[in-house]
Amino acid sequence: MLAIVRNVFDKVGITVTSLCAIHCIMLPIILPVLPLLGLSVGHNHAFERVMLLVTIVLGFVALFIGFHRYHRKLYPFYSLFLGVFIYWQRDVWGHEYEHAVLIVGASLVVLAHVMNMRLCNSCNTCEDDH
Repeated sequence: MLAIVRNVFDKVGITVTSLCAIHCIMLPIILPVLPLLGLSVGHNHAFERVMLLVTIVLGFVALFIGFHRYHRKLYPFYSLFLGVFIYWQRDVWGHEYEHAVLIVGASLVVLAHVMNMRLCNSCNTCEDDH
C-alpha cells in the first residue's frame, strides 16, 4: 500500500511541477488575450508560492517514502531541494532570465521524482510491494 502511495505522489509531483512550469512560461503569452475573453486574472505570486509549497510537500513525502522503505539514497532530495531553491529565487536573476531559471528549477524537481521512481523500481532487496 505504501508503494502505491509513493508512486502516486511521485506522479502527482511530476504533474504539478510540469503544469506550474507551463503556467509560468505561457502566462506572458496568454495574459494579453484574457481581457479579450472577458477575464481579468493577473499574475498572482501568492498562487505560485502555494503551488510551489504543494510541490515541496508532495516531493518530500514521495522521496521520503522511497528513501525510508527502498533505496536509502539522498541524491533525489538534493535534486528536489536544489530545484525548489532555484525556482523560489527566480526573481533574483532578473526578468530576462526568469523562464530559463524556471525551466532549470522545474526540471530538477521532476528529475528528483524520476530518480526516486527508478531507484524504488530497481530495488532488489525488497520482497513485498514489488
